Amino acid sequence: MPTLILVRHGRSTANTAGVLAGRTPGVALDERGTEQAAALPGRLAALPLAAAVSSPLQRCRDTLRPLLDARPDLPLHTEERISECDYGDWAGRKLAELADEPLMTVVQQHPSAAAFPGGESMRAMQARAVDAVREWNARIEAEHGENAAYVMCSHGDIIKSLVADALGMHLDLFQRVHADPCSVTAIRYTRLRPFLLRLGDTGDLAPLAPREPAPGEGSAAGSAADAAVGGGAGAP
Repeated sequence: MPTLILVRHGRSTANTAGVLAGRTPGVALDERGTEQAAALPGRLAALPLAAAVSSPLQRCRDTLRPLLDARPDLPLHTEERISECDYGDWAGRKLAELADEPLMTVVQQHPSAAAFPGGESMRAMQARAVDAVREWNARIEAEHGENAAYVMCSHGDIIKSLVADALGMHLDLFQRVHADPCSVTAIRYTRLRPFLLRLGDTGDLAPLAPREPAPGEGSAAGSAADAAVGGGAGAP
């Protein structure tokens, strides 16, 4: 079966503002995110990609645009099921403010039980994303062969949930996974099991250095041990 190249969108204006964007329209890449997207064609240059699949949200489409410009023959498909989690009433709010919501503890510690008011549950988010990948795997294999690779641009929580599925991890453990903006996660699927080949690869070790919490992170978000809902802004 094919190899899936998962790309989280580049850093967005919402990431740097410490806002949970969700499906809020018009959230664009910031200056750094634009630079990250511009570097993507070079990072993926060695890969013979069969197709590109994108979340419908602008920040994902903008992330893939330089790759599509560099490879005009690469077909682009939009897939609603890999869109950002529907955070409902949480969308557009500051992460630091959301840290005080009782639901945040559930999101962090028992996400399989978390359902966002006016939105969807994290179980439903994972289920639709996994279904989409399974169907795209079958389609890419049928059209391009079992050794094909394709790129899919999506969002932090979506990618983390797909990694959890690939590793056979319960959704309650998915907050242990992290994916920086414009990071590459690669999963090779086979008939019997998937193999995680790369996780959150940016080719940059700077995010590993100790740093002061960004807006909405660390103690401002409740605990330095908390996962960044939506994925976080990455290194400054």
